[in-house]
Amino acid sequence: MSLDTPIPMPLSSDHTADDESLWIRKAQRGDQAAFTLLYRRHAQAIHSLAWRLTSDRQLAEDIAQETFMRLLRRFGGADPERPLRPWLRQVASNLAIDRLRRSTLVLSDDILASAPALESEPDAYGEALGLLRHLSPMARALVWLNQVEGRTHLELGTQFKRSESWSKSIVSRALLHLRELASDKRSPSHESR
Repeated sequence: MSLDTPIPMPLSSDHTADDESLWIRKAQRGDQAAFTLLYRRHAQAIHSLAWRLTSDRQLAEDIAQETFMRLLRRFGGADPERPLRPWLRQVASNLAIDRLRRSTLVLSDDILASAPALESEPDAYGEALGLLRHLSPMARALVWLNQVEGRTHLELGTQFKRSESWSKSIVSRALLHLRELASDKRSPSHESR
């Protein structure tokens, strides 16, 4: 396994929302096995989201760990009837955004245009994820959060302490770049290169 791929974590058997609410209640009462079960059910998805947003395995592990630490601190007030995963995804994406925002990467039109292409993903992750690797970390995070997670440009601008138009501009340019890459890969002349 490459160091650039998410860590596979075993998932427990199928479960229902009622089943999860029971395990949340048990974990709230201090049942370590219940918390471990909840962790195993959600850890892979949270790590994968963090990895897709940051493209950094160690950072994704840190974000996943911090997400579950926040869950532990919040458990007393958690509503067992509400699904856990949406809350975990929100916390993980906010942590990734905070890390990206604090990074020394200063985006400008020139940096976006000259961002180095990264190696493409293994075939198992598909063409879309491979194409995303060609974007800068900030552009990749914005595209993922907007196009996959459904965050609005206003939300993204606010979270990154920028304007709505900043988010629109980066996502628009990144999507255009991805379309160009995808069309280059499909063109017959690309195969003869």
